[in-house]
Amino acid sequence: MYEILKSAHSGWRYLVLALLVFAVVQALSGWFGKKAYTEGNRKLNVFTLISAHIQLVFGAILYFLSPLTKGPMSDPIYRHWKVEHISIMIIAIVLITIGNAKSKKVTDSVAKHKNIAVFFGVALVLLIVGIFMIVKTGQIASFFGMS
Repeated sequence: MYEILKSAHSGWRYLVLALLVFAVVQALSGWFGKKAYTEGNRKLNVFTLISAHIQLVFGAILYFLSPLTKGPMSDPIYRHWKVEHISIMIIAIVLITIGNAKSKKVTDSVAKHKNIAVFFGVALVLLIVGIFMIVKTGQIASFFGMS
């Protein structure tokens, strides 16, 4: 069960990243191009939100099952998985959630795009930093490796 969830969590990150990059690019285009906020934009943002929350569920289950969260905090690898990884990822998902919620509350299309661009953009940076931190711990060989 643990290995299946670990593989799902590792693989699902690519969907989250792809949707997040696409959403940020569309939002920046809409914001700076002063474009209308379409139903397609809304759906992309919701799919991004849902995929991030599914990833959070996978991660939360893994947090309690993983042997990497059972070691001493003095060991950098255990500390990374116990505190650093989960903290960065939860903050990123909270930002995605806030950005989506704030974009729903405003009526101006440019303001909707701006909210998505800012919140999803910061979340994207955090996710990329979090993934690179995994590479740094030696848990995976490269950014594109499956852990």
